[in-house]
Amino acid sequence: MTKQTRAYLFAISTILAWSTVATAFKLTLRYLDTFQLLFYACLTSALALITVTTFRGQVTDLIDAFRKHWKLTVIAGLLNPCLYYLFLFEAYDRLPAQVAQPINYTWAIALAFMSVVFLKQKILVADIVAAFICYTGVVVIATQGDFTGLLSSDLIGVSLALFSTILWASYWILNVKDPREPLIGMCLNFLVALPVATGFCLAYSSFSIPLAGLAGALYVGLFEMSLAFLCWSIALRLSSNTTRISNLVFLSPFLSLVFINQILGEEIFSTTYIGLVFIICGLLYQQGRHSLGN
Repeated sequence: MTKQTRAYLFAISTILAWSTVATAFKLTLRYLDTFQLLFYACLTSALALITVTTFRGQVTDLIDAFRKHWKLTVIAGLLNPCLYYLFLFEAYDRLPAQVAQPINYTWAIALAFMSVVFLKQKILVADIVAAFICYTGVVVIATQGDFTGLLSSDLIGVSLALFSTILWASYWILNVKDPREPLIGMCLNFLVALPVATGFCLAYSSFSIPLAGLAGALYVGLFEMSLAFLCWSIALRLSSNTTRISNLVFLSPFLSLVFINQILGEEIFSTTYIGLVFIICGLLYQQGRHSLGN
């Protein structure tokens, strides 16, 4: 098996996993509140990443990285997973999965504008055009095509979903200057987040949960938060053409709608497909114009 074939296998496995998480969020939130889901998913991810780190003989590297970069680790861990997933889970708790999931893909637009402020990068006309296209898609999805009904939609849920994209973009801006090895950094982030998530659960919820909720949290912790990202990083490392691998991620939101319909039983509105096409076209346009610029 060639390296490129292995890269595609890791990438496709990751995309299939990511395609199920919107459904997993909604199913799990039937049994858990957002604080419980955050705690148990973080606990699962931390244990999984520590296991991988130990297996690779990198425990010493983990300790050294924390000593050298503890401030960065604390900030990164608070951003992701703590705040990002707290807002994302709350958005999913309020919105239909077919609304929350496509909005989440607009984080790349937020990243482009935030990079102007924090990374001193230039904003391109393509970024403005892409933002207009993507956020038009968000409005179409949120209103189901009835623009006069914008105020009757769950604006709090939509705002939470949009704010989660800002948090995710903030995390990726922080990653640009992150000297930590990806696995080590991710593991440290979850170790920092775990006591914070524990505090949230103690203050606002409880640790007593049904078995079905625990199963869902385990799934989210493994296939959304930790192992999926490791598989994706392996795919990018093995691939001789990262663009081809990266473009596969645009399959995920459409596959996700299939799971949302078949498992959650949500009727997928035509406006959801239309809005999602707007979002994906905006992202592809932005990506293409940046590639030409480079």
